[in-house]
Amino acid sequence: MKLGIIISQTEPETVFNVLRLALYSLQQGDRVRIFLSGKGVEIDQIKDSAFDVKGQAQKVADAGGEFLACGTCLKLRNSEGSEICPLSTLKDHYEIVRDSDRVVAV
Repeated sequence: MKLGIIISQTEPETVFNVLRLALYSLQQGDRVRIFLSGKGVEIDQIKDSAFDVKGQAQKVADAGGEFLACGTCLKLRNSEGSEICPLSTLKDHYEIVRDSDRVVAV
């Protein structure tokens, strides 16, 4: 299965849980592409003692999950991106939605 995930928020528990789903899906042999939009481009800045979002995101990346981040959203935040938030485009967002068998948006 090709799973597309759109993250547009920074609520730690919600983001952590969708990343858990992403990791599980990868472990099942699925392809996972994650697009970060709006506040979602701040994923690598989420700090919470109960939910290690940054660590979970790294596990997803290490397992072969692909992260893409809205370039416009990054620019609005004066950010050039990072390993987990690589600068991408609306075209990338569109392709994730178009090409995925299932899309989850949080």
